[in-house]
Amino acid sequence: MNPFPANDAGQDPPPAAASEKQLLLSRLLERLAHEIRNPLSSLDIHLQLLEEDLGQWPPQIKSQAAARLEIIHGELRRLENTVDQFMRLAGPSELNLAPVDLAKIVRHVCDLLQPEAATRHIEITAELSPDLPPLTADGGQLIQAVINLVINALQAIEQNGRVAIAVRRDGDWCLIEVRDSGPGVPPDRLTTIFEPYFTTKPQGKGIGLWIAQQIVTAHRGAIQAANSPEGGAILAIRLPIAAPKP
Repeated sequence: MNPFPANDAGQDPPPAAASEKQLLLSRLLERLAHEIRNPLSSLDIHLQLLEEDLGQWPPQIKSQAAARLEIIHGELRRLENTVDQFMRLAGPSELNLAPVDLAKIVRHVCDLLQPEAATRHIEITAELSPDLPPLTADGGQLIQAVINLVINALQAIEQNGRVAIAVRRDGDWCLIEVRDSGPGVPPDRLTTIFEPYFTTKPQGKGIGLWIAQQIVTAHRGAIQAANSPEGGAILAIRLPIAAPKP
């Protein structure tokens, strides 16, 4: 089952509503990043002052506190990276275009998420067409997009199931399909799942599929969701083989 209608090949997203929504979301992300950065800066300053005070403490307490302070440092850095990611998403997406081996990307994602899948007793398989051409794309961003789709599938299944990634050529496009054996997507949510912060999963944050959509859109591609007649969901990405237009 192909989630993309036959007459939809190469069609750009509807410009008006999507552009207005993206502009509103960009302003929201910029405001959110600003509001988060202020207390982060204050926390970082007070943490440095606390470390200076630590020098006057007894050695045993100093040793115990140092490990905990290092954890706080790590979490602050993680929050700062998250803010930076928000700021990148708020602005135009910049692509580092180069020839990309799509099969290699999918194999890398499978290897990366295999340990997590094993703990959930979920099998990850990849079906890679032998005639895949090199793709002109940003390899790092495509890895992130495919990772987000597979993580979404793992979260949908939760325990005991299967995730299948299929990659094939479709004319001047490459098609990546991620199928899972989960409960599927309610029909009225098939487009809503790509909206930021929308999620139906307890462990989901509602931003992974939206990030994947932004990456695919920057490549002048398309991403859609469908339900398989056999059960489970299908998330499909279609990317142009040639370099995307700016």
